[in-house]
Amino acid sequence: MSQARTNARKAAVQALYQWQMTGQNLNLIEQQFGEEDWLKDAQKSYFKELFHGVPEHLDEIDQALAEFVDRDVDLIDPVERAILRLGTYELLYRLNMPYKVVLNESINLAKCFGADGSHKYVNGILDKIAREKRGVEMQAKQQAAQ
Repeated sequence: MSQARTNARKAAVQALYQWQMTGQNLNLIEQQFGEEDWLKDAQKSYFKELFHGVPEHLDEIDQALAEFVDRDVDLIDPVERAILRLGTYELLYRLNMPYKVVLNESINLAKCFGADGSHKYVNGILDKIAREKRGVEMQAKQQAAQ
């Protein structure tokens, strides 16, 4: 996976966190990230898709998360919530992105930004969502490996 996409995800998680905490206008946050060079080494188009896609599909994303989390989505740690929402967006709406890539990138984001051990929580939730929403893809990969 390209480093530019990884950097886009890192910036998107930070921007989503800011949006969740402040409720600021998405375009204002995006402009701020661009002005402060947070997107210098990121794939800007992918950052924009992720950052605007999560709020656009928030109800569907939170509904998918609610099936597998142990508390109300709004009560999840804000950093983990931003990572989970981003990963769920990719699982639901970026079907050309292999589920293993989404899981690995989300785990790395949790290791980078989350509390100790949060990567295990993120992995557990997103793995369950992947099994439900990407079951056909997972079965195909398993059969191909046999």
